[in-house]
Amino acid sequence: MDNAVATVRSIRDVPPAHYSLKLTSFSLFLDADIGNYPSGVFEAGGYEWKLCIHPNGNEKINVDRHISLYLVIADTETLPPGWEVNVNFKLFVFDQIRDKYLTIQDAEGVIRRFHRMKTEWGFDQFVSVETFNDASNGYLVDDCCVFGAEVFVIKHMGKDESASMVKDPANNIYTSRIEKFSAIDQDVIYSDEFIVGGTKWKLQIYPKGNSSVDGKWLSLYLSLARRKTLPFDRKIFADCKLRVRGEVYGNHSEKEVFCWFCASSYSWRFPKFMALSDLNDASKGFVVNDVLTVEAQITFISSTKDF
Repeated sequence: MDNAVATVRSIRDVPPAHYSLKLTSFSLFLDADIGNYPSGVFEAGGYEWKLCIHPNGNEKINVDRHISLYLVIADTETLPPGWEVNVNFKLFVFDQIRDKYLTIQDAEGVIRRFHRMKTEWGFDQFVSVETFNDASNGYLVDDCCVFGAEVFVIKHMGKDESASMVKDPANNIYTSRIEKFSAIDQDVIYSDEFIVGGTKWKLQIYPKGNSSVDGKWLSLYLSLARRKTLPFDRKIFADCKLRVRGEVYGNHSEKEVFCWFCASSYSWRFPKFMALSDLNDASKGFVVNDVLTVEAQITFISSTKDF
């Protein structure tokens, strides 16, 4: 019943955390040929369990000259339809001479799935009869032995997340027209909010540059519009082209930003996006009829959903 998975055997001082089963007059269990002995029920991880020991080996699968030991989920009739329980467990036998425990578990942290069709897992050849009966090993002393179990249920306690990367999402070009541009005396202009990939964005335009430049530049930012509504650790990737449109010759001034945005890093800044000498040069056609047109085109954006 171990499904041919390799096992790991180790020695430790600490007793099993969840259950110990002491059998006295062990030889009589053998003589009586009981087949198997199911222990009492114990609780671990919110479920009820028991040990099942086959002193002469599991006869159903022709195990010979070995003790078989299994972990069994108990009271399954109280579990909901379609139940399953995923478990990482260890089984023990006590060395009474050295006060240590031989621990046996599946190798590489294998998780066992208990369900309606599979209610027990364990080790067909838990320990050989020869090893068990060897007095020097301390497993059988004065016809008494002790077995044990630790059961760690793998419960899904958190949330699930689905993440994808979207290329050229719908409505991914946002255009903002700033009229009477030459008369603007505001330090910063905020665009309307626009939605791309389910995320709200906005542009910030500094007609004479932000405070970090010398008044000879147009500054342009792309920012998350509702950053305070984001989970603190949620990140959104965006590959975006910011541009000032050249309305006469089609020679746009353009820069590309690709980075992760989050609540604590919510804006990408181009303080020196474009020299004002170029912007205000009528021959270059960026400001036409006193209208400046800026755009944001998001070509890639990450999408994340929680479950």
